[in-house]
Amino acid sequence: MELLSHLALGFSVALTPVNLLYAFIGSMLGTLIGVLPGIGPVATIAMLLPTTYALQPVSALIMLAGIYYGAQYGGSTTSILLNMPGETSSAVTCLDGHQMALQGQAGAALAIAALGSFFAGTVSTVLVAGVSIPLSELALKFGPAEYFSLMVLGLIGAVVLAHGSLLKAIAMIVLGLLLGIVGTDVNSGAARFAFGIPELTDGIGVVSVAMGLFGFAEIITNLETTEKREVIASKVKGLWITKEQFRQAWPAVLRGTGLGSMLGVLPGGGAMLASFASYALEKKIAKDPSRFGKGAIQGVAGPESANNAGAQTSFIPLLTLGIPENAVMALMVGAMTIHNIQPGPQVITSNPGLFWGLIASMWVGNLMLVVLNLPLIGMWIKLLQVPYRLLYPAILLFCSIGVYSISNTSFDVMQTAFFGLLGVIFVKLECEPAPLLLGFVLGPLMEENLRRALLLSRGDPTVFFTRPLSLAMLLAAAFLLLLIIAPAFRKTREVAFQEE
Repeated sequence: MELLSHLALGFSVALTPVNLLYAFIGSMLGTLIGVLPGIGPVATIAMLLPTTYALQPVSALIMLAGIYYGAQYGGSTTSILLNMPGETSSAVTCLDGHQMALQGQAGAALAIAALGSFFAGTVSTVLVAGVSIPLSELALKFGPAEYFSLMVLGLIGAVVLAHGSLLKAIAMIVLGLLLGIVGTDVNSGAARFAFGIPELTDGIGVVSVAMGLFGFAEIITNLETTEKREVIASKVKGLWITKEQFRQAWPAVLRGTGLGSMLGVLPGGGAMLASFASYALEKKIAKDPSRFGKGAIQGVAGPESANNAGAQTSFIPLLTLGIPENAVMALMVGAMTIHNIQPGPQVITSNPGLFWGLIASMWVGNLMLVVLNLPLIGMWIKLLQVPYRLLYPAILLFCSIGVYSISNTSFDVMQTAFFGLLGVIFVKLECEPAPLLLGFVLGPLMEENLRRALLLSRGDPTVFFTRPLSLAMLLAAAFLLLLIIAPAFRKTREVAFQEE
C-alpha cells in the first residue's frame, strides 16, 4: 500500500501540464536522436544541460530521462530501415531487423520493436519503484568507507564491461580520474593543476567534457563517412504483426525484459550490454539458430525489449545510491548538481515529489513513445533523407551557443572544442570515452569519501576492510579484477562484443 501511495504522488507530479510537456519534448528528442545515426543520447543530454538551468529540477530530469529511453526506441528505426544503428544499443537489431525489412516485413519489425520496448519499459518502471525504497534504506547505512568501496567497484565494473581493449578502458578511467582532480582542493583551498588559468580553478565543466567527447567528436567523425543511405520506405506497410509472429516474439520479449532489467543495474551496464546479451541468449536457446541474421523476429523482439528495460533500471543505482553507472547517468548527476540536489538515498525523503515524479514519468514517456514511433514513421523516414552536411553544422552551432550560455565565456567553448579534438583522436585509437566520463564524475566523489573515511578513522586504512559492507564490495571488485586477468574470461568477453 505504501508503494501505491508513493506512485500516486509520482503520477500527481508527472501528470501536471508542464511536466507532461517536458516528458513529450524529451521523448520526441530522444526518438529524433535515436533515428539520426551518429548522435547518441549522451551527446544530446550534454547539449541540453545548459537549458536545464531555467527549468524546475523535476521537469529537467523528466526531459533528460525521456531523451535517454526515447533514444532506445528511435534507434530501432534506422537499424531496421537503413541497417545503420541510430544508437549503440540498437546495433544488434540491424542483424535481423534489416533482413525483415528487405523481405517486406519492415512494418512488423518496427511494431514488435515498439511494443516490446513499451512492455519492457512498463515492467522495469514497476521494478525501479519496487526496489528503490529497500535499496535507499540500505544506502542510508553507508558511510564514507562504503561509498568509496562502491565507487571502486563501479569503476572496475565499467572496465570489465567496456568495449574493446581492457588496457585502453583502464587508461580512459585513469585519465578521467586525473581530469577530475583539476580545480580547487576542498580541504586546503589550493588550486590544483590549474596552470595559472583562472577559469580552471573551478575545475573542468562536465558539460564541456561530455559535449566535446560525445557531441563534437561524433559529428566530426560522422562527417568523414561518405556512405549513401537507402531508406526502405516503400516496404513499410502494415504496422502490425501476425498471430504467428506474436507467438514467436512474446517469449523473447519476456526474456529480454528480465535480462535487461538485471543487466541494467550493473556498473557500466545499461541498454547496450542488455541488447547484446539478449541476442546471444535468443540465438543460443533457439531450435534453429541458423535463422538468426536472416530475419528472425526473436532477434528484434529480445534485444529491443532488453535495451529499454536496461535503460530504465540503470536509474536504480543513481536514484538509490547516488552512483552513476554509465555515461548518461553521469550526466544526470551533473543535471542534479546544477539544481543543488545531492543524488542518493536522501532524495526520497528530502524531495519525494522529484523522486517519484521521475519514476512515474518513465511510464508516461513510454506510452508517448509508442504513439510517436508507429504513426509518425513516415515523418522519421523523411527526416532520414536530410543530408548530414546540412544537419551537422547546425547542431555544432547550437552546441557552441549552449556551452557559451553556461557562464558567458569563450573559454568554455574552446575547452569543449579541445575535448572534441581529443574525442576524435580517441575514435581513431579505438578508445571508448564512456569510462573516461565515469572516472571524471566519480573521481572527486571518491577522493572526498576516501579523505572523509581516513579522517574519521584517524588515518587507519583498515577501516575499508573492517566494515562488512565495504569489505564485501572490495571483495567483489577484487573478484572482477581476477576475472579480467583470467585468459578464458578475456576470450569470452571479446566474443561477446564481436557481434557488433
